[in-house]
Amino acid sequence: MQGKGSLVTGMIVPGPLNALTDVAGIAVGHAEHSTRPTGTTVVLCAEPMIAAAEIGGGAPGTRAVSILDQGRVASHVDAIALSGGSAFGLDAAGGAMDRLRQARRGFAMGRARVPIVPGAIIFDLMTGMSADAPTDWDTPPWFRLGHEAADAALSALSAGAAPIAMGNAGAGMGARAGGIKGGLGTSSLVHEADGRRATVAALTVANPVGRVVVPGSRAFWAAPYERGEEFGGVPWPGLPLLPEDLDFPFEAFSVGTNTTLAVVATDLALDQSQCARVAAMARDGFARAIRPVHSPLDGDSIFVMATGRVPVRDPVADTGRAGMMAADCVARSIARGVHAAAALPGLPAWRDLGEDGLPGS
Repeated sequence: MQGKGSLVTGMIVPGPLNALTDVAGIAVGHAEHSTRPTGTTVVLCAEPMIAAAEIGGGAPGTRAVSILDQGRVASHVDAIALSGGSAFGLDAAGGAMDRLRQARRGFAMGRARVPIVPGAIIFDLMTGMSADAPTDWDTPPWFRLGHEAADAALSALSAGAAPIAMGNAGAGMGARAGGIKGGLGTSSLVHEADGRRATVAALTVANPVGRVVVPGSRAFWAAPYERGEEFGGVPWPGLPLLPEDLDFPFEAFSVGTNTTLAVVATDLALDQSQCARVAAMARDGFARAIRPVHSPLDGDSIFVMATGRVPVRDPVADTGRAGMMAADCVARSIARGVHAAAALPGLPAWRDLGEDGLPGS
């Protein structure tokens, strides 16, 4: 395939599901609270997978991420748990661990099984709630939600590859994105060349303090990376933007009340250092979809997993291309999640925006 001004080897197109589940051996399960807008998403591996993580935000909330540092004993994961609930939501990873233990999954320690389930959270405790609504629970629900999401992922793994619910689903249930409803999104890309197909895909929970749409319009910052009209097909407005459109009212937000999360998966046989490089490159996808990004107010975190089912031919080229595809998938997933989201009380959705980017106009 000949690109404009450069030679491109092979073709890169979305996978058949345009979802994380285009990577064989990956399943996704969601669980949502019955009365409040919060939830959990578990990304389950058919077999333990090599993984790495990258933390880009200034206010992260994570669990068991340090075990993915290079040189640690546990370089493989059984699942990743993403959840609402702020720090309380870290219990979701424990709930997922408990369900996977019951399923006899995890690192064998004699007769015991220890599932390796890193996790990360967003802040959604006040999303869709009135100012005087109580913020406590008699029993915080996230351990149970993690258990339920893992159970749903186990069922999905048995059923085979399937589409993933987006928008107000799982950990995206209570997400907000720069003044509009955020959400859970997913996308994929397949590189095919010389008889080999390599897949890279992403799942994101978009809950950034920054904007995902260009000021004064309903166009997504990620528009240049859109495939087809997967998030509305709205082109960027005329450029350049006004200088005042490039400022942002940081004073209006509280520290730690946001975060965007991503899980990237590939079927390439990458080692942990290569997964770490892909994670570093995938972080650029946040910047393509959100402005501002990685602020002191966000806990942006990325996990990268490799199934190892497709051989690596050229370590440098394959790792570089996987990182490039991952960044594109992350940007598209963020926009797709917001595009699919539905409004909550006091929080309009992207679909409610007029041509000037204002709700109901």
